[in-house]
This record gives sequence, structure tokens and C-alpha cells, in this order.
Amino acid sequence: MTTPTPLTYRRAGLTLAGDYWTAPPATPPRGTAILLHGAGQTRYSWHHTAARLAEHGWTTLTPDARGHGDSDWAHPHDYTIDHLVDDLVHITGTLNDTPVLIGASMGGITALLAHADHPIARALVLVDIAPQINPAGAARILDFMTRHRDGFATLNEAAAAIAAYNPHRTRPATPHGLRKNLRQHRDGRWHWHWDPQLLQFINDTAALTHLTTRMDTAAQQITIPTLLIRGELSDIVNHDSVEHLLHHIPTAHTATVTNTAHMVAGDDNDIFTNHLIDFLNHLLPLPR
Repeated sequence: MTTPTPLTYRRAGLTLAGDYWTAPPATPPRGTAILLHGAGQTRYSWHHTAARLAEHGWTTLTPDARGHGDSDWAHPHDYTIDHLVDDLVHITGTLNDTPVLIGASMGGITALLAHADHPIARALVLVDIAPQINPAGAARILDFMTRHRDGFATLNEAAAAIAAYNPHRTRPATPHGLRKNLRQHRDGRWHWHWDPQLLQFINDTAALTHLTTRMDTAAQQITIPTLLIRGELSDIVNHDSVEHLLHHIPTAHTATVTNTAHMVAGDDNDIFTNHLIDFLNHLLPLPR
């Protein structure tokens, strides 16, 4: 498997962490892909997908969003979607080519709005996110994120909480993989690998309503090849969400990964990545 190289970006006093994956020397280059994780996740959610993209010739960037993973935490007021968009625009400005943007949930929102305001992508992939979403499903995610503010006594306790939230997923034999998504504090308890101050923005109902309107407007400006990959069991993106997206983005196509929910990339990573690679294989080659 391809091994990534760590990288960092400096943004308004913050250091953003990420990984940089390159194709094997004998593999013809296809271009650059930027993978943007969802709220409460880290770049490690893309680990296997990024490695496979690199093996297919894609230079792949997997940044940790501000307040997530190994990136710095920001001021509580600096977690708006506009801050995330600015970070993404900065990252694309460091490249020598126009990338494909692949975003899950929060990452998909960021990619959609960023390209609508600053045409920065050659193609767009939205992972279980669309301008029209199911409010009940969004509320369920927020409820999960706001629980366990005092952390977990053990990794097994954290694994049990995740299993209760995603009962359809096969539980790993050991919980050691959660070390990438949790931090152990001095008191020995394990906490999510993201800044709790994020919830101040995520729980802002008025801001979320405005964000939905912005996404709707942005979708109508998208003319590049677009793919929506949704989970069959998703309580965020339903049939109405798909039809709404296809109406607003004529260049869009959809794919469904069976027996998966909102965390579709993690639920069935190989099938998800197969859909993604198939879409990328049909993109026009970059001009020399």
C-alpha cells in the first residue's frame, strides 16, 4: 500500500495538518484529488480510499479540517463554513493543476460552496450530502456528537457507543483503530479528536437554515461533472434529496452503496471506492 507524506498549511495563525499521497513511479498520472472528511471525523477516514486512488495515478491530499485531528483548534467563532471554504481555496491555490474535490458531509458542503464561489475544481463528488437533507437524520447526528462530553473510560466503551449509533456496521475485532479518532487526556479518559467548540456553530439552527439556502443556490451554479454517492440506509440523503440534486445539477450522476448509512465511505470502503474510481476514470484527461 502507498505510504503518505505528512504536510501542513498555515492559515490565519493556524496550522492545518494533512497527508499527501503520490502515485507509484510507473503509474501514469491522472491529476489531483482532495478528500474532505465530515464533521467529527479526521483525515484517517480516507486512508484506504486515498491509497487506492494513488495506486490509480491520483495525487491525493487528505487534510484535517480546522479543529479536527492534528489540525489546530480555532477561536469558537472561526468554525463557520466560510472559514472552511477559505481553507480549501487556499489549499487548491498551492497546486499546479485543477483538482477533483471529494467531500463527505461537512466536507461535501465545503466543496460545493467553494467551487460555486471560486471555480476551483474539475469535478465534484458529494458523499451522502446534498442541498436538501432529512432534518431528522441531521438531528440524530447532532445528538450523537453532543453526547459523551466527558469522554470514555476505555476504547471499548467508545466502540460500544459507535456500535449503538451504527448498529448495521460490523464491529471491529479490536477497538485500537479508534486511536486515530480519539485523544487520551491526562486523566486517562478518551475524547473525540475534535474541538467541542465546533458544536456552537453546528447547533446554530438559524445558521444551518441559511446554509441550506446557500447550498441550493450553489448547486444551480455547478456545471462540472458531479457524482453523489449515498448510503442505501442513509437517514440524511433520501430519494427526494437525490431528485432535488439531479434537478439542480444537470451534470450530476448518483450511485448508491447498499447496506450502508451516512458514513458510507467507512461502512463499505471498497465498494464506495469502486464507485469513485469508476467516476474518475470517465473524466477527460488533463491538458498537457
